[in-house]
Amino acid sequence: MNRTLVPLALVPVLLFAAGCGSATQTATPSPADTPTPSPADTPTTAPADPSSTSTTASPTPSAATAALLPPTSTKEIEVDRAISTQPIVTGARFAQHQGFDRVVIDLKGELPGYRARWVSELVQDGSGDKVDVKGGAYLQLTITPAVAHTEAGQSTWKGGPIFQAQLGNVQNVVKVGDFEGVVSVGVVLDRKAPFRVLEQKSPNRLVVDISH
Repeated sequence: MNRTLVPLALVPVLLFAAGCGSATQTATPSPADTPTPSPADTPTTAPADPSSTSTTASPTPSAATAALLPPTSTKEIEVDRAISTQPIVTGARFAQHQGFDRVVIDLKGELPGYRARWVSELVQDGSGDKVDVKGGAYLQLTITPAVAHTEAGQSTWKGGPIFQAQLGNVQNVVKVGDFEGVVSVGVVLDRKAPFRVLEQKSPNRLVVDISH
């Protein structure tokens, strides 16, 4: 596979979490989540292939999403997962719900491992260049193994690298990296707040909820 460095920017299903000391929260299944995508979690134009452009979800909450309470923990989350083929990140969507904002990372392939952690600033993977975006707090989701490009080096996550959200707390979603089997997504917030990471299937995607 050609390795490229591109400028980046980002329910009951099975949730996995591996502890990372006392500073790591453990994800648990929520009885209010359903494996069927809700209107707020479905792009206005469904991607037909990995090269399709990402779209922003409708802010109208579904009944399942509205039943979820806002997250309550600010601790980091880390999930390790060994898979045979790297999934492809095809886009990111976001919407505001009652008490929290939601960022959805769309995937083609298996669910990968991931780490959600607080960082002091967003820097591009590989180059280390600072991303010129201002916020009160920065949450970075590192997805591995994963790629956001084809074998020919073409980006599968179009647009960006900075996607303006302007939600209750989430201000921007940023492509931060696509380098050596790691895709990084930055979430720029007004303020540091509790969050959670959910896994959703059919199709596979990672969901990050951040409280207002």
